[in-house]
Amino acid sequence: MTEAETIGLAVDAGTAKHAPVGQRVVMSPYATAAVRLIMLTGARLREILHLRWDEVDLERGVLRLPDSKTGKKLVYLPTAAIDIIKGLTPIGAFVIAGESAGTKREKPRADLKKPWAAILKRAGVSGVRIHDLRHTFASIGVGDQMGLPVIGALLGHSNAATTKRYAHAADEVQRRAVEAIGGKIAAAIAGGK
Repeated sequence: MTEAETIGLAVDAGTAKHAPVGQRVVMSPYATAAVRLIMLTGARLREILHLRWDEVDLERGVLRLPDSKTGKKLVYLPTAAIDIIKGLTPIGAFVIAGESAGTKREKPRADLKKPWAAILKRAGVSGVRIHDLRHTFASIGVGDQMGLPVIGALLGHSNAATTKRYAHAADEVQRRAVEAIGGKIAAAIAGGK
């Protein structure tokens, strides 16, 4: 993403529509900021793309969403997300400026399909949806044993069963833990023989 927003990504034959093959095209810093905000907060794509400046409370480190998939919601911001938002220049009503930013007919950015596809291609990754960033956020929290109620609250889940889908990450944590503990005990047993 840093390459995409600084020196640009090289255009290839599969993506060249308006730029010559081999030319570098710099990606909008708003597109990469949106991806980073989803990664850092676990927010839904539309929650970030439709985010208005008046819903951002950097002093308290939260986004105050008046209407999300599950209703009114607070999205807590880690320091890295606050820094990203502070680094954006407000152009219109929306934090993630789209093509119509600052105009009378301003609309939020519609999607991140092209930037996301370009980022994945450059990274050599395939089969990853942008929504998978939300799943990864949750899985990391579960892996760090933060508990499903906390993860569910961060994600804005209204139903605990929804959050339980991420419990598979806890299985891996338990496997690593039992291997570490069992390995130490096995080493002690072997040393005692």
